[in-house]
Amino acid sequence: MGWENLTTVSEYFLLGFSEKPEQQEVLLRLFLSMYLITVTGSLLIILAVITDTQLCTPLYFFLANFSLTDACFVSATVPKVLVNTGIQKQVISYAGCLSQLYFFLLFGIPEEFVFTVMAYDRVAICHPLHYIMIMSPGLCALLVSASWITNALQSLLHTLVVNSPLFCTNHEISHFFCDVNPLLSLSCTDLFINELVIFTMGGLTGLVCMLSLTISYLHIFSTILKITSAQGKWKAFSTCSSHLSVVSLFFGTSFGVYFSPPSTRSAQKDRAASVMYTMVTPMLNPFICSLRNRDVKSYLRKLIWVRKIDSPWG
Repeated sequence: MGWENLTTVSEYFLLGFSEKPEQQEVLLRLFLSMYLITVTGSLLIILAVITDTQLCTPLYFFLANFSLTDACFVSATVPKVLVNTGIQKQVISYAGCLSQLYFFLLFGIPEEFVFTVMAYDRVAICHPLHYIMIMSPGLCALLVSASWITNALQSLLHTLVVNSPLFCTNHEISHFFCDVNPLLSLSCTDLFINELVIFTMGGLTGLVCMLSLTISYLHIFSTILKITSAQGKWKAFSTCSSHLSVVSLFFGTSFGVYFSPPSTRSAQKDRAASVMYTMVTPMLNPFICSLRNRDVKSYLRKLIWVRKIDSPWG
């Protein structure tokens, strides 16, 4: 097999899910629906937090950032999937592939940090008398800014690592978007250093977030157990369980894709798991994390009611 430097590659072929036209039409409708639901739900939450003064709290500030991350995260990959599926031509340019990888990582990694920060916010709520001091506006802005700056640098490092090896003449990516593992699988050279860098950086990030989440939720559950009323305990557990279910789904599927042993991997399993954390989880986030919230639902009811009154057909 001949080798050629990655910089000479002009385009890649994304194998996607299926080559059958009837299946592609079903997938197109499904992915388009999921994308529209995700973006619409995320933008509604951002609009609610920006325009409603009652939602000017640290929790909703993080929810707005979380929703922005979700909208950008799905927009990094899904539009290209929709275009390729619609025209039935699974092609992406070299520059487009690296750009997609960078922005996918840029908006994907912050989700881990936002999950962690939201859990920390729930810990702070357990101390209501000190909540304003613990979650000051300056600290909130610092946490979000540090997350974005760190992720931008880490995403750039991962993209450069993927860009460095020599690749075989086979340019078929066994995935529906440009991701780290499918791209590196095209390499004909030793990837020990590349994989070591990716595993170390990704592993440390995931480990820090998982440890922080575990410590936060242990503290939260210990506080909930001190609540005397059964109704209060159930309400608190219900609130935390929604956040915890999304965290488990996101981390479970993403860790399965990136940190599972090579012997257990398959292209089909990776694609299915990738759909879960790139499309399904962002689609569920507005419903589970925010739209179940009483304040957000109250704002949306007012928004719909005002529009209905102002409508000439109302």
